[in-house]
Order: sequence, then C-alpha cells, then structure tokens
Amino acid sequence: MRLARICCLDLDTFFVSVERLLDPSLRGRAVIVGGRKGGRGVVTSASYEARAFGVRSGISIRDATRLAPHAVFVEGHMNEYSEYSRRAREIVERYSPIVVAASIDEQYIDFHGCESLYRAPGDADDDATILRVVRAMVRAVEDEAGLPASAGVATSKSLAKVACGLAKPNGVRFVPAGAERATLAPLPVRKLPGIGPVAEQRLHELGILTLAQLAGASDLSLRPIFGAYTASIRRDALGLGGNELGRERPAFREHDPRGSAHGTISNERTFVETNPETTASMLSGLCERVCSRARSRGVRAGTVTLRLRYADFDTITRSKTITPTSVDVEVHRVVLQLYRMARTRPLPVRLVGVALSKLSLEPSQLSLATFDDGERRAKTVDAVRAKFGYDAVHLATTVRTR
Repeated sequence: MRLARICCLDLDTFFVSVERLLDPSLRGRAVIVGGRKGGRGVVTSASYEARAFGVRSGISIRDATRLAPHAVFVEGHMNEYSEYSRRAREIVERYSPIVVAASIDEQYIDFHGCESLYRAPGDADDDATILRVVRAMVRAVEDEAGLPASAGVATSKSLAKVACGLAKPNGVRFVPAGAERATLAPLPVRKLPGIGPVAEQRLHELGILTLAQLAGASDLSLRPIFGAYTASIRRDALGLGGNELGRERPAFREHDPRGSAHGTISNERTFVETNPETTASMLSGLCERVCSRARSRGVRAGTVTLRLRYADFDTITRSKTITPTSVDVEVHRVVLQLYRMARTRPLPVRLVGVALSKLSLEPSQLSLATFDDGERRAKTVDAVRAKFGYDAVHLATTVRTR
C-alpha cells in the first residue's frame, strides 16, 4: 500500500539564511551570494527580495548586478554553510532513522513505520500524525538552527520534492495517497525533478507544456529526450515513483553491500564556486573516500558513475563498466574520463558526485602479497589511516573533502 511517508526538506535560500545569521543587518534586504558586485562568477543563492527583481541562482553576477544594483553582494562562507548544514541534519535525524542528504541544503526523510511512535489522541489518522511531525521538524530546524525551511510529503521522492517546491517559502505541503496525479497534472514540466532547461525546451518544441501532457505523450516522442530514463520520467509525472528513498536513483543509494552483488557506495560535494583545478581535486577526494569505504567492506566495484550538477541546476550522470576494483587511482582515472565527457557546458559546476556499483566481494582468503601493486598500496594507505586518521594520507591531487 502506498502511503505519503517520504519527506523532502529544503533549507530556504540556505546560503542567504546563513549570511543573515552571521550578519543580522542583512535581514529584510535583497542579498545575493556568489561574488562581489559587478564581478565574475555566478549567483549561488538569492534572497526572495532579490528574486523579485529577476535574480536567480545560476545567472552571472554581472547580470545580477544589472537586475538588482541595490542588493548586497556576498562572496560566501563555505565553512559556515557546512556547519549549519550539519546542525540541521542532526535535528532532522531525531525524527526518523532514515535520512538521506541530497545536497548541502536538501534532505530526504523516510517516515514509513514511524506512525506509532508519534501517534497522538488528537490526530485524525496516520496521515495527520506525519503531517504534524513534519511541521514540528520544520519548526525545530528554524528555532534551534535559525534556518527557515520548507517541506513536502508524498508517496514518492520525486513528488515530495515537487511538493516541497510548492510549499516555499517556509511552508509544508502534504500530498496524500490518491492525490498524486491531480497535484502534478497542471504543473509545468520544469517542476519535475530531472527535467532541466534543455529538456524543457525540447518538450516545449513538441507542444508538451504540463506534466499531464508529458504523462500522456508517446514513448516515441519522449525517448529522444530522456533515453533510458523515459519510463522513469513518465512514472514520476504520474506520481508513481518509488516509495522508498533511493529507489528512483539507485546509483546514488548507499548501504552495506556485503553478501550481495547489488548496492552502491557514493559520495558527493556541493560547491559555492569552483574552477577546473578545484573540481578535479574534489573528484580525487571523492574517489578516495568511496574506494576507502569499498575496501573497508571488502568489495570491489564493477561500475563507476559520475554525477555533475551545473550552476543552473541541470544535473547529468555518466557511468562506465570496469574490471572490478577498489583502488583509488584506477577509479580516479575513470572518473576523469567521465568528467571530460560530461563537462560540455561553460557554466560553473555546483555539485559533483562519485558512485561505485555492481559490487562484488573480495576473495577474503588472499594474502596481501597476492594483490597487485595498486591494491597493495591501497591496503597500506588503509593501515596508515587506521592508525593516524583518514586525513593522514591523500593522493597528491586531492583536497580534503571534509
């Protein structure tokens, strides 16, 4: 039975909210995070006061200056953003044992099976219980961390994200089971996660403007746009996406794969601003971390996946099947190939992620001498980290990811 138990919680204008905590004089003013007024770079966050003048994340700082010359421009404080994101995560984790971070300012929470923990005499039904708890969670994030947030609750991850967007700013939207299609049908296609500006334009060229039209379109017309994801996009447009976290995007679900050829180990990082050098360094660090986790679990990966999100939030993935390995330098070599394939636009990159999948168990009976040179070096690095900490040893191309 499908229940509305998946919650998407988004920290509203997160970077702006943190800047206002650091400098209360910014409250109520148009604030743009991403760079100095009139300078280079792109907008990473804009307050609602700035958005009223057409400023949006992903546009250039120069365009933002032209649209809102009166705004306050802030370069950003990434360390502070990470700390406040951690505080919000700790609060959210009090409400459910299953919390998955999608980015520095967005989390998914699974409330399946939590009804009995929170049921109160005044609740009309279990849906009312979950709605009350989500509202309490949103209040707690604002009261304790000082961060305004919005939340959407629905039967699937994709619809929960849509509902969260409809709840902004600082609200909660609950879509009960049975109301999925009616909620989605009138919305523009861009509201659906996974549809970026390029896909939106191609759909508009076909006369497909709403999600109802998308759901009713033929596979023949949609496949040139979405390829292998056509069926998944259609299910999401109908509100029929998976009702467990990670079901829609299994390449970025993480759990212990021991004893199974399935499962995925992944890690990703969000940037305020970046350049090719720092992006390459961050990719190196992500490869180290996922490979370290793979070795600690005694598995090797047969597929490597890169996830990349541009400053305009268009997100793409690229994957490659490889000879099973858990060696950092081998995975890093593949990731760089995938990155060169994926990096086709001049926009800055906002997020990168690396995932290992098609996991298989290492033959545990082998001695260290049996492994090849790359595996021996990796095992030696693991031994050093076990004694002196994870940051004791890194690849020369790596910047710290924490």
